[in-house]
Amino acid sequence: MLDAIEQILGGAVGSRCSIGQVLIEKTVGDQFVLSHRDDEQGDHLEIFRNPEAAAEIARYDDTGNYRALKTAPNLRHGWRLEIVDLGELGRALDYFYPGRLAMFAAWKQNRIMTTSLRDTLDRQSGMYRVAAKISDEQIDDLVCNFCRSNGGCLRTILWKRDTRGRVSSAKLPSEKFEPSHDQAEMLGKPGSSTPATAQQVIPLLCQEACNLLVAECRKVVKTEGAAPSAPE
Repeated sequence: MLDAIEQILGGAVGSRCSIGQVLIEKTVGDQFVLSHRDDEQGDHLEIFRNPEAAAEIARYDDTGNYRALKTAPNLRHGWRLEIVDLGELGRALDYFYPGRLAMFAAWKQNRIMTTSLRDTLDRQSGMYRVAAKISDEQIDDLVCNFCRSNGGCLRTILWKRDTRGRVSSAKLPSEKFEPSHDQAEMLGKPGSSTPATAQQVIPLLCQEACNLLVAECRKVVKTEGAAPSAPE
């Protein structure tokens, strides 16, 4: 699978590309330089030359707080990572955004499988079982606030709310569900993005609700109570 990912990654990068908040630039001899997109013209950046350094760069935000969600738009600034080949590039990006290259490769090969939020919640057990009682109105608000690109998560949502194919949140703009849009180019409204026309962009694809969102669903039900949902 790694070879397939490297092949697809090589075709996507070109001379200049971005994934999330990471800018990738190809240099002489098919080597690569990675930096924060905001630091493209930055000086006095801390230089790293080991792909494993990406794990430490991605661990904390600018204020030193732990980043539980690696696709949140709070990647720290002030670094430059020099990579010698495509294999190291793939390793580094997997530290920045775990599992997202595999999802991108599956999507490019039309093999990606999605799971609806209701199915994800229905399979929970133990203390998280109550999360399945969340109402549709509560889902609209929670997914909009938790998954919005502006301050929430940079993934493009591919999963639906339920097996009927209803949108995950009616309060998110349609761009949040389009892989062709650059979620890191945030506008003022929640979840907004702009078309990826200035440079090649590798989307961060979300095939099912993450554990953090499931935990938030449980918190909403425990805090607000479960309101009746429309039958599926």
